[in-house]
Amino acid sequence: MDLAGFLNKLTSFANDIDIGRKGLATDGEEHKGRINYEKGIYGVFSSFQTAQTFADSQIFILSELVFLQLELQFCHDTDTITKSSLSQAIQSFEDALRCLEIVEAPNAYLAAEATHPTTTKYRIQGFPKDAFHLACIAHRTRLQNVLRAPGVNIIEKALLQQRINNMTAAQGSYIQKQKKAFV
Repeated sequence: MDLAGFLNKLTSFANDIDIGRKGLATDGEEHKGRINYEKGIYGVFSSFQTAQTFADSQIFILSELVFLQLELQFCHDTDTITKSSLSQAIQSFEDALRCLEIVEAPNAYLAAEATHPTTTKYRIQGFPKDAFHLACIAHRTRLQNVLRAPGVNIIEKALLQQRINNMTAAQGSYIQKQKKAFV
């Protein structure tokens, strides 16, 4: 998979969503806005489905990170609550990327693993519940909260559910990397 091409497509579709939302809020531009919005939503949905086929934790994290950065960029300046939530999610995913680097260096990961408590509260399938897992868990919760909000249309709900599924798959892929680090 060409990661750069994948992320460029995702960026383009996210831009279509933003243009569409602005069009929907502009008198006389509603039809064009709806077309752009739907093109973007379906494109982003398709991109997140494509990520699922590769089952690669890095692709899952990078696609969410890019999408969140774009959402933050398109966020209105006065929407401080959303900006704060997006900023926290971005930071979590940047931390998750750091974990990916370490888990692929087995000696470093074995040392890092020793810094995590061994109680089940701090473990997932016996492996450390590190920043990668915490990012996925927090983001899944964030997405589930949006999914429950009234007024979210069925297209966006499908996209949110796909992103939730991707976070679960990302953790599964990451656990495989953790297992490999302990072999």
